[in-house]
Amino acid sequence: MGLLLPILVVFLASLIGGLYLLGVFRKRRPGEPPLDKGLIPWLGHVLEFRRDTLKFLERMKQKHGDVFTVQLGGLYFTFLQDPLSFGAFVKESREKLDFNNYARQLVRKVFGYIGIEEEYQILHMSTNKNLKGEGLEVITQAMMSNFQNLMLHNISSAADQKTWIEDGLFMYCYNIVFRAGYLSLYGNVPPKSEENEGSAKEKDRAESDALFYEFRKYDQLFPNLAYGVLPPRKRLEAQRLMEFFSDALSVQKMKVKDNISRWVWDMQQAKEEFGMDESMINRYMFVLLWGAQGNTGPSSFWLLLFLMKHPEAMKAVKEEVDKVLKKSGQEVTRGGPLVDLTRDMLMKMPVLDSAVEETLRLTTAPLLMRAVMQDTAIKMADGHEFLVRKGDRMAIFPYSAVHIDPEIHPDPHSFKYDRFLNPEGKKKTDFYKGGKKVKYFYMPWGAGVSMCPGRFLATNELKQFAFLMLVYFDFELKNPDEKIPEIDYSRWGFGSMHPQRDIQFRYRLRY
Repeated sequence: MGLLLPILVVFLASLIGGLYLLGVFRKRRPGEPPLDKGLIPWLGHVLEFRRDTLKFLERMKQKHGDVFTVQLGGLYFTFLQDPLSFGAFVKESREKLDFNNYARQLVRKVFGYIGIEEEYQILHMSTNKNLKGEGLEVITQAMMSNFQNLMLHNISSAADQKTWIEDGLFMYCYNIVFRAGYLSLYGNVPPKSEENEGSAKEKDRAESDALFYEFRKYDQLFPNLAYGVLPPRKRLEAQRLMEFFSDALSVQKMKVKDNISRWVWDMQQAKEEFGMDESMINRYMFVLLWGAQGNTGPSSFWLLLFLMKHPEAMKAVKEEVDKVLKKSGQEVTRGGPLVDLTRDMLMKMPVLDSAVEETLRLTTAPLLMRAVMQDTAIKMADGHEFLVRKGDRMAIFPYSAVHIDPEIHPDPHSFKYDRFLNPEGKKKTDFYKGGKKVKYFYMPWGAGVSMCPGRFLATNELKQFAFLMLVYFDFELKNPDEKIPEIDYSRWGFGSMHPQRDIQFRYRLRY
């Protein structure tokens, strides 16, 4: 009996501790939002959340209102779905709601990268210096050269340059945009290392194409890797791909390239100065590549698809492109000089801007997340307050709360290329809900401290690709009546959505 009692006490303590970790004893405190733990201990609603995030959050909102707390895989997440109250989330101090804490954990899980304290200071300083103003102009010119090298080489030597070429639209767009971005950021093969400039460009094309297909393998594993549900064999494949990119983008290999962007170079240099190990810098180069190029390719697919599906949009954008080109004094002719598309030209296309923004509204669905660092009161637009608990997560999902809200964006599931234009043809910024102006009416890039630092580069990249496609090519869907593919629900929360299937199109030179 003397020995049995301590064993029983230990067993009961372990049982109670286990039940606590499973969330069995969690109760809603006064002032906290409605709590919905789900039926499965610890897992809570994670299976339904992963299966279709949009559908799950819409069900929770209908059940609980604009604010609710749910259990997802052992953690508690409070979702705020009232767009008029987003300012309280976006502007709250890091001491209370911290993005960096969450981001560090995610990046370590999916890239094996362990950052330093000055991580985001380095990123924002380099981004402000190199991805805006003059720095962005430099990358824009590099992007132009690389786009044209990739887009024109496979047809410029064809016997009949007016022959239609067929391809899958998603793979074509993702391939070209990814490779142009990669070469513009990480540099080109030096002509002096090859027989001539033509050979160097050919090597750029071959190496970037091989890199793209390895990137696609990793990208398809990414959602399950982020959620920690990859089976062992695929986890080993993800690890192999991480090592592959750490080598392909290594500091030593960059040092022999020409035209490396200052953005990438400055961050690599800063991390060296802070004493980071070179192997960890190599891993960070992969983090940058995924952050810079993981979303623009899929977004370019949706943009071209919507233009082809909406002739009035195609006509309006094409007329604007032709007008801007003519005003620059340039003309596309067979055998003539290549187009010199400047950033100044890109900034004078409000119709294309609106078409891009409408595309991103419909197909970009980030999940904005913060770690709750201390018990915090959040004040909503209507004056009510709710409490979030230290150790929890707080999140907003702009796609359901803003992008497809019919009050803010009437007929929200339809593509309207001029939705973001006012009657004068300039950028529209006045959107309303319940008679009140909505500040956060469009959030594909996130908001606040988690807003995508490379958004200007990404927008430029999308517009450049669309501009060049419209200037150089005729293109159309192979089956015009084919339905637009459904979105791949497994990627909710990770930026630009992918289609569940590709769709065939064809293109040929216009001149």
